[in-house]
Amino acid sequence: MTRPPSAASDVGQPSGGVEGSKLAPGLHLIATPIGNLGDLSPRALAALRDADLVVCEDTRVTGKLLRRYGVARSRLAYHDHNAARMRPRILARLQAGAVVALASDAGTPLVSDPGYKLVRAAIEAGIEVFTVPGPSAALAALTVSGLPADRFLVAGFLPERGADRRRAIRELGAVPATLVLFEAARRLPATLAELAAALGPRPAAVARELTKRFEEVRRGPLDELAAAYARAGPPKGEVALVIGAAEDAGAPLGEAELDAALAEALATMAPAAAAAALAAATGRPRREVYRRALALKQSARPAPPEEEA
Repeated sequence: MTRPPSAASDVGQPSGGVEGSKLAPGLHLIATPIGNLGDLSPRALAALRDADLVVCEDTRVTGKLLRRYGVARSRLAYHDHNAARMRPRILARLQAGAVVALASDAGTPLVSDPGYKLVRAAIEAGIEVFTVPGPSAALAALTVSGLPADRFLVAGFLPERGADRRRAIRELGAVPATLVLFEAARRLPATLAELAAALGPRPAAVARELTKRFEEVRRGPLDELAAAYARAGPPKGEVALVIGAAEDAGAPLGEAELDAALAEALATMAPAAAAAALAAATGRPRREVYRRALALKQSARPAPPEEEA
């Protein structure tokens, strides 16, 4: 089982010392840079250098990091598509007394990657698990967003479509904490429009390419960010989205406010999508909201010319 911190481990010996002390046998969770390779900590470098095996999402990505620091270590790919097959192999190495470092492509392992099941299996097998903390895309985005950081939820990626996506938005909409989401850049404009329609003008921030050359943070109400990216189109690079808590979103929508929110959503979304988003946010029946969306769409069309007498 994982050992609790103690006075004897204050200098980080279980996870290796900066001076190159050998790592203790077990699974070591290594946080890696989210963009700027200079963010790798001395402890993380020592751990990667001393490990018998480096387990990572993509051996090419981690290989680039290791080459940057002149580290030559055996690497094994472990990701969503091969995790079930590779987990027994990794556990066998650990049970034989190996020092295994687990690193994600960028940031802290287990946050939006398959490492959780490996850690759980190691703990259940009585294998020591250690952490070498460091960069985290979620925490980096949260801290630069300007939104409250005393209570937050890292929700990862939304489901791509359908009932699962609507359910996720509905559930997140009620969470009384700052939300941190990840999104593919190509989907950002559509996602912002859907979230704005569902959640209203909550304060938000889009953090892009954090720690890299073209780092950018855009802050504002969700609806304004949605409009801005609708005009500009999808950005490039890695994106994290931070959204203010439900408690900051104001009172439930009244009829006039619902119509206003629907009208705004209909400017960028089809009636069905707008209705799904608003139904998820308000808890109203989807068919009811859809009928209202169709009525608003119809009323917004120009009237046909009257026949001449």
